[in-house]
Amino acid sequence: MRHTFAAVALGFGLGLALLTSAAEAHGPSRQKTSQEVLLNAAPDEVWAAVGQFGDMSWHPAVFSTEAPQGNEIKGHRTLTLGAEGGPQLFEELTKYDAAKRSYSYRISKDDIAILPVTNYSSTLKVEDREGKSLVTWSGAFYRGHPNNNPPPELSDEAAIKAVNDLYRAGLDNLAERFGAGEGS
Repeated sequence: MRHTFAAVALGFGLGLALLTSAAEAHGPSRQKTSQEVLLNAAPDEVWAAVGQFGDMSWHPAVFSTEAPQGNEIKGHRTLTLGAEGGPQLFEELTKYDAAKRSYSYRISKDDIAILPVTNYSSTLKVEDREGKSLVTWSGAFYRGHPNNNPPPELSDEAAIKAVNDLYRAGLDNLAERFGAGEGS
């Protein structure tokens, strides 16, 4: 009986060690974040400003947008950031629903020097809140470093901060344009 208990305990210990090693070795986990703002404007008015995949002029970091396919699913846009000749992000539209005032997209070519994330996807939506607009921008992504022990600039925290800062800049710009609603 004693040998059986020892064998079970040893087996449990080895199994736990393997499980712990596997958990540490699996690499990064998918991160998610969401930012929102309540605006003092009708949803259709706000959607008119943000609802075109090919127009990011409402975001202060975007110098220009090229999107030859417009709101066509699988259409691409190129965002030039900062100034003419600035860094570029390449994105693909994955869902578009004008009736629900929502679209989703993904980065089609990762560039961790611009945004320290990989496998990034995002949704922008505008919802009616008693005649005002609740704009929600949410995303899911992996940090820029795929292995364990990432450098600080490519960590989960850095990825979340960079995406939140991107979202906040755009939403704050909309709040300046349309006025922030109570509770924002």
